[in-house]
Amino acid sequence: MAMIEVKDLSKVYGQGSAAVTALKDVSLSIQKGQFVAVMGPSGCGKSTLLHLIGGLDRPNNGSVSIDGKDISKMDDTKLTEMRRRQMGFIFQFYNLIPVLSAEENAALPLILDGMKPEQARVKAREWLDRNQMGDRLTHRPDQLSGGQQQRVAISRALVADPIIILADEPTGNLDSRASDEIAGVLRNIVTKWGHTVLMVTHDPRITAYADRIIFLKDGQIVDDTLLDGGKAENARRLKEKVEQL
Repeated sequence: MAMIEVKDLSKVYGQGSAAVTALKDVSLSIQKGQFVAVMGPSGCGKSTLLHLIGGLDRPNNGSVSIDGKDISKMDDTKLTEMRRRQMGFIFQFYNLIPVLSAEENAALPLILDGMKPEQARVKAREWLDRNQMGDRLTHRPDQLSGGQQQRVAISRALVADPIIILADEPTGNLDSRASDEIAGVLRNIVTKWGHTVLMVTHDPRITAYADRIIFLKDGQIVDDTLLDGGKAENARRLKEKVEQL
């Protein structure tokens, strides 16, 4: 059974002559422990696909199943609970709370879910240590670099041990060095810790860390490729794919 199963997914924004089709009849399966990247030009539906899979938006047609559960049929309460406990989200601009420390930011999802703060902070410290932020526990976001803030955000996404991680342009606000470091962290999430990662990105160099690349164009999948070479070879192949599309 696939970890993520998308069938005939469509999303239209607006009505009548103002209607815009973001996705049209998209179907795909993602297996447990895969690192999948989604690429395509601006406006092709990348972020829409991620938001529908994450239950942040509802489709007009089609279905999304996570670990065998059809989230398209869930009410808002059950969907919110599933997002909180089984999905981790990573965004381009980190979305950290400015007045909280790294440890407090990473612990927040567990505290909001009812865990005692002391226990939540222990879990947060574990993930911050794994993401090389153990010496920055008391630092607030404005005391951290962009790459460090993203490591805190990744720790926050992982603290509840979700079954999938959804990353929307996670390196889009970082320089090349920090981007490579964060891409390496995302690779570790799959290789070392066994999670499933779906990432939207525009950067072929970062996509080279993935196991599989899905290309979208005009709201439809136009290519789906497994990557089985080294990072440099994958980057070369991806560059050729982008030029062809």
